[in-house]
Amino acid sequence: MVKKSNDWKSLYKKNDEDPPLPEGHILFYNELVIDHFSNPRNVGEINDADGYALVGDPSCGDQMKLWIRVNEERISDIKFKSFGCPGAIATSSMATAIALGKTITEAKQLTDDDVILALGGIPENKRHCSLMGIHALLAAIADYEKKRNPKDPGSGRNPSS
Repeated sequence: MVKKSNDWKSLYKKNDEDPPLPEGHILFYNELVIDHFSNPRNVGEINDADGYALVGDPSCGDQMKLWIRVNEERISDIKFKSFGCPGAIATSSMATAIALGKTITEAKQLTDDDVILALGGIPENKRHCSLMGIHALLAAIADYEKKRNPKDPGSGRNPSS
């Protein structure tokens, strides 16, 4: 069942105030990052998905496949499979958790900073990992839009171009 709330931050808050990110350099994975690595959300595949993407980061060898199902312009299901470090898996998991239930328009506005904030920060040397989940999400949305409007040259544009 799709959550109706568009406030993804409320899923991860422990009180009414958004916790600030720690000051200075983050050197270790926090408990939430470790939880998303150890128990990633939305793992799997979607047969006959509305959108699909395969992205990777050649600099570190991480790779992610992402599938979306869209109902009434809202992401009703999202699944991923990822090969990579704990940071890549945790940020991919969080990216899918944030995107689930969003409209296509809302999902296209998500950034890697949203993922990092939702996780309470990640080590500086792993920030590039957060890009993979959002890049895959945007590519899967582009695939979905291309399938819906195959004659529209603007649809399905690569989100990184």
